[in-house]
Amino acid sequence: MPVFRLGEELSFPAPELAREDGLLAVGGDLSPQRLLVAYALGIFPWYNPGDPILWWSPDPRFVLFPHELHVPRRLRRFMRRSPFHITLDHAFGEVIEMCSRVRVERGEGTWLVPEMIEAYKTLHGLGLAHSVETWLEGRLVGGLYGVALGRVFYGESMFMVEPEASKCAFVELVKRLEEWEFGLIDCQLHTHHLERFGARHISRASFLPMLSRLIREPSAAPRSWKMVLRRGSGPPN
Repeated sequence: MPVFRLGEELSFPAPELAREDGLLAVGGDLSPQRLLVAYALGIFPWYNPGDPILWWSPDPRFVLFPHELHVPRRLRRFMRRSPFHITLDHAFGEVIEMCSRVRVERGEGTWLVPEMIEAYKTLHGLGLAHSVETWLEGRLVGGLYGVALGRVFYGESMFMVEPEASKCAFVELVKRLEEWEFGLIDCQLHTHHLERFGARHISRASFLPMLSRLIREPSAAPRSWKMVLRRGSGPPN
């Protein structure tokens, strides 16, 4: 399959035309309008510093259905006595910056280039991107962020600087998303970390019609997501 080059028009080739590795298109921009068109089609940006913007639609797709969340026994025991204080939408900018910084400090590559960070901050300002924060004694020690459309949450990235901090944030988020009647969490690509929580592959042929239906359906989420998910010691200052 060819890789398509995007122009100024806010449109994408059909996701089914992606290459075997999932790469669909190159170019375009990271405007909120283009990102929303992409997410509605199950397409996401992912590229390395210095590269052009690359757009992906992998097959199969790695997803988690909130009602299928599995919390490993060891983590359940940890969470019963955990001192973590976990919040929603209290520090989006800090979370996305830490997702990038922690990877760089560990010598890993990051797709969270400055323009990508700014794009998701803009989506957050529009009420479409959200963060979960894990705090310990007033310090941000873990978290994750993603995009919500209808009854779909698109997970983007997570970080931790204290053991289990991002896992606890993820579990608390999924539980709340299930309460709010979300039908799907898009994890995009396989990780062993998320597989332990019940995420699994489905075909793109199954994913796309499900996505199209769920993004048009309203969730039971409140207008503002800013809240405390779990009270612990040392809430944010």
